[in-house]
Amino acid sequence: MKKMSKRAKWITYSSITILAIVLIFAGIYAYRMYKGLDNMNKNPEDSIFKNNTQVEEIKPPEWTGTERVNILLMGGDSRGLEKNEVPRSDSLMIASVDPVTKKGTLFSVLRDTYVSIPDHGKERINAALAYGGPNLAMKTVSDLLGIPIQYYVYVDFKGFIALIDAIGGIDFDVEKDMKYSSKADKHEYDIDLKKGMQHLDGKSALQYVRFRHDAMSDFTRTERQREFLKAVAAKMQTTWSIMKLPDILEQVNPFIETNLSIDDMWKLAALGYDTKVGSSVQIPPMDMISEDKAGGAAVIGVKDFDKLKEFVQETFTKDNAPEPPAATDAGTTTDTGTTTNGTTEKTDSNASTSKK
Repeated sequence: MKKMSKRAKWITYSSITILAIVLIFAGIYAYRMYKGLDNMNKNPEDSIFKNNTQVEEIKPPEWTGTERVNILLMGGDSRGLEKNEVPRSDSLMIASVDPVTKKGTLFSVLRDTYVSIPDHGKERINAALAYGGPNLAMKTVSDLLGIPIQYYVYVDFKGFIALIDAIGGIDFDVEKDMKYSSKADKHEYDIDLKKGMQHLDGKSALQYVRFRHDAMSDFTRTERQREFLKAVAAKMQTTWSIMKLPDILEQVNPFIETNLSIDDMWKLAALGYDTKVGSSVQIPPMDMISEDKAGGAAVIGVKDFDKLKEFVQETFTKDNAPEPPAATDAGTTTDTGTTTNGTTEKTDSNASTSKK
């Protein structure tokens, strides 16, 4: 039996060393990922919702991994609150994904929508979080849309800033100049953005999604939030963001709370990587809104709650429909665009053809 040459030994030892290093780094990556995900599910004593014990009996439905999953995304504004005081939700969005078709739908609920909150009567929907924490908020949104809400993710202003900075910011087209100033928070969250394509860091991104000082107020604000969230999701699906995920989790962990377990996070992470976002929809859509009053103040009413639930199901059906045919030799393609305010935008483009 021949002895290995020095060169062969060197190659063998080098390969083993490289493999060992790769395995060590893979182990560190996996451990940091696990710890980062685990820390998002706060212990009861560390949760800002620890005093909302009156709705513990409201448990969200379980997700088996095979049926549609619906996640309530809540942004909170904790400025000016006392210690242990729970904020109202400044924004309410629902990310809905069908694990079979890998199609996603994004809903945003107008925060002044006037609904029935279990055990609290009629109130603006954003009050549910303050009254009973995430479980009551999930139950209230579930009743409104007619779909089970299995999970929630809560983040405040600082968490949003940390997330956008952690992923390196977002290149985004700001559609108009935006300016607003307030002494209430000592100008920490003043808004001053210029129109045009630009790179938004955490603070400027927060300015963009918070701005509502225009003619359509919260209607256009929720539309902006949906479009920006789609841009964030697209960047999170890039190889660079996946490699940086442990670092991203470490930076945002102090500001995020969720009821997602580690196992569910892994399943959703794998599902999210392959998911294509379809419709982006306002709830309630414009044609289902009624102007109501509550305590002398204007609120957003829903004309027909049953029809609203039907609208949600119709949106799912549309998003799960087969993909439109690819471009033909004739040069005509049809793309179905994003739905905004409950309507579908359709664009037809005719490519030029040349004679052979």
